[in-house]
Amino acid sequence: MPSITHPIGADAAEGGGGAPSRRHFLYLGTAAMGAAGLGAAAWPFIDSMNPASDTLALATIEVNIASVQPGQMIVAAWQGKPVFIRRRTPEEIKAAQDVDITTLRDAEADSARVQKPEWLILIGVCTHLGCVPMFDGNALHLGDGGFGGWFCSCHGSQFDTAGRIRKGPAPRNLSVPRYVFLSEAVIKIG
Repeated sequence: MPSITHPIGADAAEGGGGAPSRRHFLYLGTAAMGAAGLGAAAWPFIDSMNPASDTLALATIEVNIASVQPGQMIVAAWQGKPVFIRRRTPEEIKAAQDVDITTLRDAEADSARVQKPEWLILIGVCTHLGCVPMFDGNALHLGDGGFGGWFCSCHGSQFDTAGRIRKGPAPRNLSVPRYVFLSEAVIKIG
């Protein structure tokens, strides 16, 4: 029989070693329901940060490069950005490989930028302010001989035959996307 001075469950309510009280159960249940409600309310906001379905559809593209001759370039669209696919001539390959990379602002060897020396694949967006540079193999526009690659006419950045920054305000080389050769005639970008 319980005593009046020490009712059943009083030690649990006071932090004793007994069974949890109804109050503790209600606190835990309320906290769990609140966390579930918060998660359910936050999910639409978290889900909105995922890429849109049209972007996911363009996550990878396949490009047929069979008709590209040495010295020619094609431009493909990938995730809303131009991708330059250039089949370099032996002279362009040699010019890219002969550069002393210690003289470059964003030092990167040509071999680190290509899988096959004759094929250069770049995202065609200048790393300065996002302009699209033009290919200017002769680079006679400034009378200085240029570097045989791309020229961003907006602010004067010049890139060599490996897409590396050589002159101008661009801080980094043109980016190289992930790509794989599916065959000799098809590449998959992304």
